[in-house]
Amino acid sequence: MAAQLPDGATVLLATTYGSAKTVSAVTNASPAVATSTAHGMSNGALVLVASGWSRLNARVLRLASVATNSASFEGFDSSSTSVFTPGGGIGTMTEITALTQISQIMGFETFGGDQQFVNYSFLEQDFETQLPTITSAQSIKISIADDPSLAGYIALKAAGEARATRALKLLLKDGSFVLYNGVVSFNETPTVTKGAIMTVSATFSLTGRPVRYAS
Repeated sequence: MAAQLPDGATVLLATTYGSAKTVSAVTNASPAVATSTAHGMSNGALVLVASGWSRLNARVLRLASVATNSASFEGFDSSSTSVFTPGGGIGTMTEITALTQISQIMGFETFGGDQQFVNYSFLEQDFETQLPTITSAQSIKISIADDPSLAGYIALKAAGEARATRALKLLLKDGSFVLYNGVVSFNETPTVTKGAIMTVSATFSLTGRPVRYAS
């Protein structure tokens, strides 16, 4: 049992990507192993994955057990052949080569991700039953103390104007971190309330499930 405060956490935005490398095969295993000829990446590299498997597509993952022509998607379990059709995981992986810290964060909130249900009842019943269906869309809202000169502000503004999809890394004080991928929106009009710090806000509309690593 444990609890921790978020104090000391940092948030980083992916600002530079390498070239997309073709993934010609992905194994049904835990962790999944990708085949990519002469990909040139190293252990610990963070990559954006595009895949024919919808549950792998648009996720940001860390590479492990890297070899010249292959690498493991650390922590990703694709062993279920009923969920991950054999041979269907091909696509690309693109390394994140630079991250820019978003500084002066006042708030980091997540929305959505709630389980949705379908209700049904048979004619002879006088009650309803629920079955889980999908989870709702997820988003993150980041409030930042207004300072247009900061590198993070500049990077968010550029991504927002381009409606770009960017990776986001939440690095906690204990060394664990969470990786997200989403479309960036940025509102550079500051809040103006007497006696309160002016803030601007960025929103990330997630395109894939977040991934968490212990260290």
